[in-house]
Amino acid sequence: MQSSLFPFFIKALKPFYKTQYFGVIFLALPLYSLALPRNSSIRMPYQTAGLTEHQAAAHLLDRFTYGGTSKDVDEIVKIGLTVWFEKQLDGNLPDDDLMQRLQQFDALKYSNTEIADIFRRNGQIIKDAEKAGIIPKDSAKKGKDATTYQSAIDSFSKAMGWRKEQELFRQQIGQKLLRAIFSNNQLHEVLTDFWFNHFNVSLSKNDCALYVPNYERDVIRPNVVGNFYDLLLATAQSPAMLLYLDNFTSSGHNSNFSQQDSIQLQKLKLRLSKLDSSEAIKLRKQINRKTQEGLNENYARELMELHTLGVDGGYTQQDVTQAARVLTGWTIYPSSPNMPGYQQVQGLMKRKGLEEMSKEGFVRSGDFFFAIQKHDDGEKIVLGKKFLSGGEYEEGLTLLHLLANQPATAKFICRKIAVRFVSDNPSQSLINKLAKRFQSSDGNIRAVLEDMVASPEFWKKETFYAKTKSPFELAVSALRVLHADLQNPIPIVQWITKLGQRYYYFQAPTGFPDQAKFWINSGTILSRINFGWALATKNIKGIRFDSNEFDKNSLNWKTTIAQSLLPERDVTKIFTRTQQPIDQQAIAQDTDKDTMNMLSNIKAPKSQPVIDSVSQSLGMIIGSPEFQLR
Repeated sequence: MQSSLFPFFIKALKPFYKTQYFGVIFLALPLYSLALPRNSSIRMPYQTAGLTEHQAAAHLLDRFTYGGTSKDVDEIVKIGLTVWFEKQLDGNLPDDDLMQRLQQFDALKYSNTEIADIFRRNGQIIKDAEKAGIIPKDSAKKGKDATTYQSAIDSFSKAMGWRKEQELFRQQIGQKLLRAIFSNNQLHEVLTDFWFNHFNVSLSKNDCALYVPNYERDVIRPNVVGNFYDLLLATAQSPAMLLYLDNFTSSGHNSNFSQQDSIQLQKLKLRLSKLDSSEAIKLRKQINRKTQEGLNENYARELMELHTLGVDGGYTQQDVTQAARVLTGWTIYPSSPNMPGYQQVQGLMKRKGLEEMSKEGFVRSGDFFFAIQKHDDGEKIVLGKKFLSGGEYEEGLTLLHLLANQPATAKFICRKIAVRFVSDNPSQSLINKLAKRFQSSDGNIRAVLEDMVASPEFWKKETFYAKTKSPFELAVSALRVLHADLQNPIPIVQWITKLGQRYYYFQAPTGFPDQAKFWINSGTILSRINFGWALATKNIKGIRFDSNEFDKNSLNWKTTIAQSLLPERDVTKIFTRTQQPIDQQAIAQDTDKDTMNMLSNIKAPKSQPVIDSVSQSLGMIIGSPEFQLR
């Protein structure tokens, strides 16, 4: 029903998308999707698979949280598995402790404009300090008194109200750790991680780096259990994505504006001949930008290959090119001089004014801007769908809706969900079921997750502990089971990076691969063991936990601790494994032959002759192959 109403809905919006009311309507779109009916009760067929209620609860804990203890399993059983899961899907559990911890990160409240005005790269600060005469431009003079030189830069930056962008990035990773460790709404944190990785952007690309924090906050996080189309549209219009995959520069021929652009370019060249050298340099850059702009296919390609259809989704290179043409003119609205394209957009605003621009077809929604003069208004065909000449902003919406509702998209997205929450190689029967639900619910993510836990495939015993934790998941799960207090995130971030996952810095648009063989090699296995010992023996700064919480008075106290940290698991091998090879199947069930051969030669470190302390026990547990799995 909802899919069939979409064209009529777009037509109804057309009188508004050129006005200031478009942003309000856009924000209301998710509310429309919430009106869809959904199941109020989910059947979980774990008993058919021969599982007890506690075993099923432990599986839910492994799949939909960053880890927990036997007490958490007891709590799930107490409130009921279905009730617990629905509360996690709702994501409305109180998080007072987390909110208090997040108060230390002031940048979490800033808009993109405020971030651009406050946080600067070190090179930018130095350049402005030189321009203001605060420090010498002569590089030979800089080295004479490095302390004085740096002090002058710091004083200048403080006086201007600037802070280094690295501080922003530290706050970003800090808040992510705190949310993952302390949030009661664990499923929403796991899904935020999943969808950010699916629609990956990276701090390694300078142009988009400052937009990444709010990309996660305003684009990904609010849409994790909503409709896929809403999430797709939000990412497509985010300045982080527009800059990361270069669509903000993509332009084409527009029949209504080509003559105006030609006249304006001639005027700029005429001015250039009359200017002195310093002003001429700025104007020449502006002319170069105008003459060099053209079609950029980067975003359109990844939109099809990674975000929707998948590499085998049945599209051609011609479809990529045509989709890129549809999305020309989709760019950012820079509201700060420190944002890319500020001079161009502000110049346009001064010449035309908001009212005239709206009449001509320009559209602004927050940080998104549809620059119609850059939009290719010729005829296009994508996946057999014809876009008539003269099209404006709404044809981009139609394209995204077309892609979001393709059968190939349903299978591609549902396979990724199954890989994340079931196993590295989910069954085709499960993928087909989820894809069918994806299509019948118009891409409702919550509905897909509900059907997944209602499927027999989710509860098969071979899917238990079939996923290898990423470095981030390993570190967070260890901190959660220890009930640790994170006072300084930097040391644990350094460990996660050492283990192979530098968060927010993965350069490829694919995001981190979600399979065991990507994380497991001889170096990382040994590093994981060392991490367990370092954490357990309190040799990682910035982390506190109470070892006395773990009772040493019972006869089998080591086993009791292991069973608490690894609920409903077989922990018998943990304290007998000394020089025996690490169990390949326990570490990674789906790795390739080369990885399996490597694992067979890796041995655990020697244990103490007698494990007589809680710290030693915790180190053995966290460094064990069993703890690497979820």
